[in-house]
Amino acid sequence: MYALSSQKKFWTFKTEQELAELRVKQNIRFITKHGAGMTDEQKQAHFLSAEEERLLLKQYELQLKEFCKRFEPPMPKYVVGTAFHYFKRFYLNNSSMDYHPKEILATCVYLSCKVEEFNVSIAQFVANIKGDRGKAMDIILSNELLLMQELNYYLTIHNPMRPIEGFLIDIKTRCNMSNPDRLRPGIEDFIDKTFLTDAPLMYAPSQIALAAVLHAASKEQENLDSYVTESLFGEAKDKLPVLIEAVRRVRSMVRTIELPPKDRVRFLEKKLEKCRNQENNPDSQIYKQRMKKMYEDEDDLDVMGSSYHMNVSDVNLDVSQLNTTNPANMTVD
Repeated sequence: MYALSSQKKFWTFKTEQELAELRVKQNIRFITKHGAGMTDEQKQAHFLSAEEERLLLKQYELQLKEFCKRFEPPMPKYVVGTAFHYFKRFYLNNSSMDYHPKEILATCVYLSCKVEEFNVSIAQFVANIKGDRGKAMDIILSNELLLMQELNYYLTIHNPMRPIEGFLIDIKTRCNMSNPDRLRPGIEDFIDKTFLTDAPLMYAPSQIALAAVLHAASKEQENLDSYVTESLFGEAKDKLPVLIEAVRRVRSMVRTIELPPKDRVRFLEKKLEKCRNQENNPDSQIYKQRMKKMYEDEDDLDVMGSSYHMNVSDVNLDVSQLNTTNPANMTVD
């Protein structure tokens, strides 16, 4: 249940201001760490501001949406929703200058497929990625544990898809609307747009679902006000004002979505390449040296483990021989 979930307890926030403060905090932390010795003017010219990071992340959310839309085999909507949750959560705890969004994006989708039991192998997954698929596979697998750590291992996501189905069944039962299934295209379009807002980090899945249903109904010239006030909340009218405000805010967030200007995005992409943490850049020498050392350390551990097992085998062999040649050693005085 969402009411008792880690999503509600740890990953649902009250205001957009609270989210903005978390993002600014990560931006300042990165600049403070990597901009030591720079003047304020130099920092401003070299690093992304919190506002610039937000704009760039919005662009990558669009790319995440398109990637999932083109994915083969076709990806269920709840898998897409979970991937968006992971992506948004990750960048509440990290700066895009520390971990490039294009690399975290793919890892979020891959982890979502696994958690939601949409069974695709890593080979099938990277077949949907353009470019060097071997490199993409290495990046995804190396970032998977990092992503889970940054999510505090809270991987279960409650999406609005199940409440939507519940509302549609209920409308068929308790409402006079003809063919409620004709609302589905409008509902799906609305849900797709909520992924591009902070609504998933602020509102319950049932509130987002109801906002989608009411939006789609209004597009079909249907009025569900009496259904909400009488059928849904006839015996709990004290909760109605909170719900109405939540639905109003979700619909407002969807209505005011602004797409990032392409020329601005191109400029920020170039700026990000210059200021990103090279220790986390798979193309940098620092990263390659770190990975090489890590693999060498793993090889050393494997050798030590093999040596240990070999010594144990030798001991067992000696004991076996001893017992065979001298059965008296098997008794205990």
